[in-house]
Amino acid sequence: MKKKIAVCMAGILAVSVLMSCGSQVGERGAESITDVTNENADAPDQVDAGAETEAEDSDDAEASEGDAQDAEAENDEEEVVILKDGVEKQLGCFVGTAITSQELGDTKIWALITTHFNAITLGNELKPDCMFGYSNGRCKGTEEADLNGETIVVPKLDYSKSEKILDRIVKWNNENPDNVIKVRGHVLVWHAQTPEWFFHEDYDKTKDYVDTETMNKRLEWYIKTMLTHYTGEDSKYKDLFYGWDVVNEAVSDATGTYRSDSENSEEPLTNDTHNNNSSWWHVYQSNEYIINAFTYANKYAPADLELYYNDYNECMLNKQKGIIELLKAVKEKEGAPGEGTRIDAMGMQGHYQMSSPSMVDFENAIRAYAAVIGNVQITEMDMKSSDNYDGSAEAKEREFTRQAERYNTLYWVMKTLNQEDDINITGLTFWGTVDHYSWLQSRSDVGGGNKEGLPECPLLFDEMYLPKPAFYVFAGE
Repeated sequence: MKKKIAVCMAGILAVSVLMSCGSQVGERGAESITDVTNENADAPDQVDAGAETEAEDSDDAEASEGDAQDAEAENDEEEVVILKDGVEKQLGCFVGTAITSQELGDTKIWALITTHFNAITLGNELKPDCMFGYSNGRCKGTEEADLNGETIVVPKLDYSKSEKILDRIVKWNNENPDNVIKVRGHVLVWHAQTPEWFFHEDYDKTKDYVDTETMNKRLEWYIKTMLTHYTGEDSKYKDLFYGWDVVNEAVSDATGTYRSDSENSEEPLTNDTHNNNSSWWHVYQSNEYIINAFTYANKYAPADLELYYNDYNECMLNKQKGIIELLKAVKEKEGAPGEGTRIDAMGMQGHYQMSSPSMVDFENAIRAYAAVIGNVQITEMDMKSSDNYDGSAEAKEREFTRQAERYNTLYWVMKTLNQEDDINITGLTFWGTVDHYSWLQSRSDVGGGNKEGLPECPLLFDEMYLPKPAFYVFAGE
């Protein structure tokens, strides 16, 4: 049996009513999923909450139904389905969700998370702009720090927003040792949500860019400080994190090569932060910063903290080739801590649509990344609505059913590929919990977001905090 990451714990009381859908997948070896589907028409089950199962013996079926009704009359409690138990059973890994400070104060969100998930990604609070106190226009202040025996000047970090969430999780874990929640660090190096002043002399964007030697010191200091503070031996959070996204979205959608400083000609590098253009590339003009980021992460991360690369549009063939080039470049430099890089999994973000990626493209992408890294995770999964979805009650009912069918197809691919010896799907994370908090509700030009401003319903729970049909795809029986 393949070794899987599994941090799933026993479930607690939930608010969902038992339903069942999805399909059980047997081993198929290395045979292509699409070939099997075409030959045997053994496609994933379509979700139909109203479908009845025909019993082989009608008398036994009637007796069982009567017994069930008697039991229900004696016990007013509804039977519970726990998401993390279903994912552990079907996929053999943890299931996570993203949360932000805004959601932390919502007690219903916290109840859903502690019931159904065993991992959390902080949506914004560990990104560079938050760590610099959201002072994107100017550096708030500096201090001295020691780096390899040299004193350097560095920006002050603000841990308060991240620790507000992390302290809540630590408290929960201490009080619920049989139902702990782990955390994914997100993200150390990213072209977006990193203040432009970080790349300039004296941390002043009106001055010249620093040289690569200076930038390497800043990069190493930042990674060292973050990993030491949150995962070091003396950190109160040292047992909380299971992994960390080291580099995020460093491959171009347009060219399929490394993201440059001129992705969008209408986006000046003088902007406080960037949506598309990379000031990392502007300083280095190469992938050196990526290699160095994984080298520094390997140097300062505990041996059991996994290190990841993470990207979106990862099933598009042109971009997929660029991501594979990046992964291979990092793998080629692997070595001991302080000497080389380390990368433990490829993070496929999974911001998908009703019609794309195709089942074939999704399968091929997982295979391609697993061939380089071995371990693959779906890290930010959600589903954009159909083009004609208007949010009305009638449209919502249709959309929820279609969404469940779409999720079911993708999940079937994941479960099937996970049976193969050289492919390990070691994590599944949804980018949020309830629809109305989703990032897709706001217009965004970053990472394939909502550019049209249309209503969205991308997640497993609706605006009433109730499980949608898609929930039961993953929760199973």
